[in-house]
Amino acid sequence: MDRFQALQVFIKVADHGGFAAAARELGLSPPGVTRAIAGLEARLASPLFVRTTRSVRLTGTGERFLDDARRILTDLIEAEEGAVGSHAAPRGDLRLTAPVLFGRLYVAPLLGEFLDQYDGVNAETIFVDRVVNIMEEGMDVAVRIGELPDSSLSAIRVGTVRRVMFASPDYLQEYGTPEHPTDLTQHRLIHSLAIATSGNWVFQENGKQISVKVPQRLRMNTNDAVIELAAGGWGLSRLMSYQVAPYLPDKQLQLVLEDFETAPLPIHIVHGQGRRASAKVRSFVDFMVERLRANKALNPES
Repeated sequence: MDRFQALQVFIKVADHGGFAAAARELGLSPPGVTRAIAGLEARLASPLFVRTTRSVRLTGTGERFLDDARRILTDLIEAEEGAVGSHAAPRGDLRLTAPVLFGRLYVAPLLGEFLDQYDGVNAETIFVDRVVNIMEEGMDVAVRIGELPDSSLSAIRVGTVRRVMFASPDYLQEYGTPEHPTDLTQHRLIHSLAIATSGNWVFQENGKQISVKVPQRLRMNTNDAVIELAAGGWGLSRLMSYQVAPYLPDKQLQLVLEDFETAPLPIHIVHGQGRRASAKVRSFVDFMVERLRANKALNPES
């Protein structure tokens, strides 16, 4: 029995919690399954299962090896699909990450459509407001907002976002509308801890950057909370345009200081598989690129 088959046997024994059930599903004899596991354990120099008269359970080594075995088999299957051709049906587990609000507003709805099209794909999302190392954390695809550092990742630009100042109409009526960034020193500001910033906010005036030291009376760790408090009339804040876009049509929020905004930030879809991307990654990236580029909120000039 080759290593590929031995891994299949190991996974089935772990899934069924027994040798006999695994043997039945694989069409093998129980002694054949036992020999396959014994060969794996000898090769790894460590037991993978604890066997009793009533049960078979994974050891600590077995639990760690199970995740690796599943990934290896998935990668091998996808490599075979790639060799067969680009029209192989996407299948397998897809893991993706995006900023929290971008994920909720743009990724989640499209992901549902994608899964409806491809029954063989399972998906897991990690929506967090930090830069996830997709290689170290086992992600297939990520959404990145901002300029990208040089890396081995493949990146496709899908749009841009602006860094905008906003407040509720009620707040602006009571406290006045700032006409220049330096006016912010006289206003109540809500800071988002989800965005790495100092007490200085950078703007652009006549083609040059200007930095304004702003008060930090209130800092909040989620962008959702920042937006809700601003919409409730407490103060001004600054986030990405896509984050506040749902609040603009009905005038819950109003943009200010638009003439002083810095250059728009690019949005990219990135993955680490390059031209050898699996069918599931290739199909998902193509799907997302087409849909996001067609979105007017992310591509106002399209």
